Amino acid sequence: MADDFRTTEVGARYAQALFDLALETGKLDAVRSDLLSLKAAWIESDDLRRMAQSPLLSAEEQGRGLTAVATAAKFETTTVNFLGLLAQNGRARDLAGVITGFETLYARHTGVVAAEIVSAVALTPLQTTHIRGALVQALGKVPELTTRVDPSILGGLKVKVGSKLFDASLKTKLDQMKFALKRA
Repeated sequence: MADDFRTTEVGARYAQALFDLALETGKLDAVRSDLLSLKAAWIESDDLRRMAQSPLLSAEEQGRGLTAVATAAKFETTTVNFLGLLAQNGRARDLAGVITGFETLYARHTGVVAAEIVSAVALTPLQTTHIRGALVQALGKVPELTTRVDPSILGGLKVKVGSKLFDASLKTKLDQMKFALKRA
């Protein structure tokens, strides 16, 4: 699921079109906010992912589903129309790539540094503050943080800043140890 959020060629092209439209119409921040909400929904909702990725549903059905979700969430008209167009063109399955592409374009345009923190358990506000401080020192900028819980990493953290991933998870360390033991 988290792997859904990689940039793809198709996702990048649609993201560029949406970004240009949002910028041109002065709706850039509203569309970005919509996409952040949609990303959270994508991560949380198996039904949303299945609906968008199902080969059994027609483009029209996927479009109705996506626009219904967007309308219920009171998304900007630009976002609602874009989601309908994405589905109409048979590209609803590329939504995660579009969101990632848009985030990249937004960050480049505004100078925002986005960082995603993945932990095995929810972070306390104090832990988040410490991580933010460490990232400020490392990056020289105040990052915009998003956090996600993934119990499969067992412990530690994964921090993704742009295309760089810093993996200090217990699962990765155990996998490295297992590999080293097999080689010995």
